[in-house]
Amino acid sequence: MQDEAEIIDDGADAVLDPRRVGRILAALENGDSARLAEQLDPLHPADIADFLEQIDGDDRAAFLRIWTGDAVGDVLSELDEGLREEVIGQLDPALLQAAVRELDTDDVVDLVEDLEDAQKTAILDALDVADRFAVEQALGYPEDSAGRLMQRDVVTAPEDWTVGQMIDFLRDHQDLPDQFYHVTLVDPRMVPVGNVTLGRMLSGRRNVPLADLAEETFFPIRATEPVENVAYAFNQYHLISTPVVDDGGRLVGVITIDDAMIVLSDANEEDILRLAGVGDASMSDDVMETVRVRLPWLAVNLGTAILASVVISLFDDVLAQVVALAVLMPIVASMGGNAGTQALTVAVRALATRDLTSSNLGRVIRREIAVGLVNGVAFAIVMGVIGWVWFGSAVIGAVLAAAMIANLLVAGLAGILVPVVLDRLRLDPALASGTFVTTVTDVMGFFAFLGLATWVLL
Repeated sequence: MQDEAEIIDDGADAVLDPRRVGRILAALENGDSARLAEQLDPLHPADIADFLEQIDGDDRAAFLRIWTGDAVGDVLSELDEGLREEVIGQLDPALLQAAVRELDTDDVVDLVEDLEDAQKTAILDALDVADRFAVEQALGYPEDSAGRLMQRDVVTAPEDWTVGQMIDFLRDHQDLPDQFYHVTLVDPRMVPVGNVTLGRMLSGRRNVPLADLAEETFFPIRATEPVENVAYAFNQYHLISTPVVDDGGRLVGVITIDDAMIVLSDANEEDILRLAGVGDASMSDDVMETVRVRLPWLAVNLGTAILASVVISLFDDVLAQVVALAVLMPIVASMGGNAGTQALTVAVRALATRDLTSSNLGRVIRREIAVGLVNGVAFAIVMGVIGWVWFGSAVIGAVLAAAMIANLLVAGLAGILVPVVLDRLRLDPALASGTFVTTVTDVMGFFAFLGLATWVLL
């Protein structure tokens, strides 16, 4: 008799929880394709992709040998790019070809753009002539551009049509996109001139011109526009979908909110990973791939640590005479590093969202100076008293307090200025800022504390 908890679980959930993962793995171990299908059917393709990313290579290979689900193409679209090529290489070619035929052209573009030529050709050969032409045309646009992101299927109407004409057209045509949010109005040269939401169209009377229902915000995007600018436009102007045009202004596709949000999500994830110095790391990466990503930045950090040690060595005389300084100096550097990271995180995000520009840079710098001074004074008082009580020396407490103020002030400035300078040099501020800010705060913290101590105590 089936366990009651399992009955409830099978009937009530459609999520990838630990119990379902266990049952999927059990089905794999037994080679039970029917049980595997039973466990996978309720899941969203994104959950199946998550499962493939969580398991090891052997389990993944076993899964792909017996998996014959209908959602193969959608799962491939959801997979991490680093794992997608491996999975495609292990799938049955007939299953793969059947799967890609069910995908929208923008999903096929996303699927093939990073594949080896042999795999790319196999997928393109599975498409019909029209879809293959659309995919190849999209691949002709620059990588990470709107042309790679757009869908080719657009619902359009002449700019002089009425609501009734449009509704009749939609009812008579069976080859419409599965999902669309706007009807795009075009002139005789196929230049988009406006967007009409389905809601406004369906609530309008049949004799009302579509042009009278067009949205006020209309923001066509060139096919060569970087995807970062596309995501910014969607976020800034609250777009749901927007037409994509060629260099002549003619309609070539449409970008929808779901695609733009994927770009925003990927950009946020990339910034977080790069701030930690791990680039495009993934949980599915093997040992050598993980080492390849992390080792260079660890080497850079080693170099900066050596630089900080060189600064300390300049003050070995005072350290030998006043042992308390060796105990206290990591506090100054640590506080500066944390303060710098706070300012850095805000600055990198503001640069990404274009909230930090030349026009407000001066005001932001003045704010960070004020914040650094206030925080510095607050912690200077606390650490000055601690240093005095701990080592019985008011002088050491005063030196610690002064160094704390100086380093927190420098940390705030470095956290803002370092990413701004890197951005002006067209370098990725998320990738390199953390290392430089940490170096500045460590060196400044040690130099200020030990320099003041040398001047006052010797």
